[in-house]
Amino acid sequence: MKVLVLIKQVPDTDRVKIDPLTGTMIREGLDVVINPLDLHALELAIQLKETHRAHITVLSMGPMSTEIVLRDALALGADRAILLSDPSFAGSDTWATSYTLCKAIEKLKIEYDLVLCGEKATDGETGQVGVELGVLLNIPVLTYVSKFLSSDGEYIVVQRATEDAYETWKVKLPALIAVLRSVSEPRLPTLSGKKEALSKRIEIYTAKDLEIPSDQTGLKGSPTRVVKVYNTKLSRNCKVYAGKELNEGIKKVVEILKEYKGSVVR
Repeated sequence: MKVLVLIKQVPDTDRVKIDPLTGTMIREGLDVVINPLDLHALELAIQLKETHRAHITVLSMGPMSTEIVLRDALALGADRAILLSDPSFAGSDTWATSYTLCKAIEKLKIEYDLVLCGEKATDGETGQVGVELGVLLNIPVLTYVSKFLSSDGEYIVVQRATEDAYETWKVKLPALIAVLRSVSEPRLPTLSGKKEALSKRIEIYTAKDLEIPSDQTGLKGSPTRVVKVYNTKLSRNCKVYAGKELNEGIKKVVEILKEYKGSVVR
């Protein structure tokens, strides 16, 4: 079995800033990690490697610093790491990102039976790239996969979470699944794994290598974009009742509640 895992580099901080002019994230100066949900997808791939002798390719698109997280993926057990990095990719929305990933898979002739990705990335929270890539590759897509049940090399059986129940799906390969945290528990890399990863090559490809037109990726190729960024402001006009004024405060609350239609206060 050949497994392709989509990996994204995300900031390891909650102090994320957005450029107010371009609407894109300012990544300079931030520590980076593998997107947490992608770690669960990678762990599932490693388990398939142990049980089905799967070959794991990790694919990412981002700045050159993404090499750090791809090296981590190799240390955990990935066999091949590919990075798509080019200044023209900067600012890509989910569609332009999916398009670039698809072109890379086709151009590099990356073989896959199963494509795995996290449900969403913590820096964007859209959950769109996996689905869009599956559509572009013209393969079945399952989202919110909470448990991987079995595989016979031709079909996979998975459990999918919905709002109020679980569904069991049997899907013919090749297919793409976007996983939830419950699908696996990520392991830590071993010292020997880290040492081995240092000697492995990370393949790096540019827009020119992939023959992608400049108007099909980055901000130029993105049909959606952030047009305005602002921080929410919460303002409250409060009055505090304490001590001897407590009873007065209780009466005031009751009066306010009675003003609302359909109030249950009698």
